[in-house]
Amino acid sequence: MNRTSSALALALVVAFPAVPVPAQAPPVSLTVRNPIDLARPEESVVLQRADVRRVLAVDDLRKVHVRDGTTGQELLAQAIDVNDDGTFEELLFQADFAPRQTRSLTLVAGEPHAYTREQFRAYGRFVRERRDDFAWENDLVAHRMYGVALETWAQEPLTSSAVDVWVKRTRRLVINDWYMVDDYHRDHGEGADLYSAGKSRGCGGSGVWDAGKLYASTNFTHSRVLANGPLRVMFELTYPAWQAGGRQVSEVKRITLDAGQHLSRFESHYKTADDRALQHAAGIKRQADSLVSKNRDLGILRTWETVKEAGHLGCAVVADPALVSDFAEEGGNYLLVANVPPGSPAVYYAGFAWDKGGDIAAVGDWDTYLERFARRTGSPLEVHLGNQRF
Repeated sequence: MNRTSSALALALVVAFPAVPVPAQAPPVSLTVRNPIDLARPEESVVLQRADVRRVLAVDDLRKVHVRDGTTGQELLAQAIDVNDDGTFEELLFQADFAPRQTRSLTLVAGEPHAYTREQFRAYGRFVRERRDDFAWENDLVAHRMYGVALETWAQEPLTSSAVDVWVKRTRRLVINDWYMVDDYHRDHGEGADLYSAGKSRGCGGSGVWDAGKLYASTNFTHSRVLANGPLRVMFELTYPAWQAGGRQVSEVKRITLDAGQHLSRFESHYKTADDRALQHAAGIKRQADSLVSKNRDLGILRTWETVKEAGHLGCAVVADPALVSDFAEEGGNYLLVANVPPGSPAVYYAGFAWDKGGDIAAVGDWDTYLERFARRTGSPLEVHLGNQRF
């Protein structure tokens, strides 16, 4: 190197000193305990942004990684923007818990998550090409609900806020492929749309309950997706105002489905023209051969029925038993009637199992699943993050 080159190199070093690399935030301990004597496979754990930021110096939950405290293996995690404001307020991951097991994990700040297609086990989307369906699924179940364009479809118009069912015998996500081929009413080896919801409540649709009568909305007019995998799909459907027992009601319904679960969580945010106490009912289409069970203590309404010579289908609605006021039959539906707490949404869970799907083979299995689901829902995991308990 000549004298000129050496001087230039020295000048560059002086002009551009080395930039120190920021120190990485140290890992934070996370302890999660199952308080009940019941196994909880694929249990969802949700951490709040404010809680994480108290103990881990990170500006974006998409950069937070969850690792097993014993093996160091990373668990799949998903950051969720719960109100579509650009800030991710929740961090979700899943883990298996044995009865009364305590698991030790760590949170580490790193690069934002980049997911592969194979990691996705929950997904949903608005399907304009099918006259405004909204379809959602996970590795076990698939559903759809009906948008406003279907009300005026020339071939087969339908006005309904029912929850439709697509049975699956595969763990892969199928919505896009089935819509693309447009032959999903026949089972080609992965399942099919074999359920007819029509104007009933289908498998989990709801409405306002007043003086022994169900008042259901029409088709949704707007949708927005808030989370779309790999572990959770969450979206909202907006319904126009309708008359319910002499008063006007409108609704925004938020639906959440996690990987590995048969039931979606439904939140109906009602607005009414007065301050009278509100009841609502969620239900299941009544079929002639339905085996029906009602469990008031656990807040469970379930059916078990044949499905178009393709085995049996179990549907269910699960709600907080403290809010359940009655079980009823009306308008071709079995209904679970519940009180709506003032200022709060009506919350319930609904979903199904197919005896050819691979994990629920008989009505007894379905009952066991639902009873365990109700117990798990009523007994939250105990979470300690750093030195704090949530």
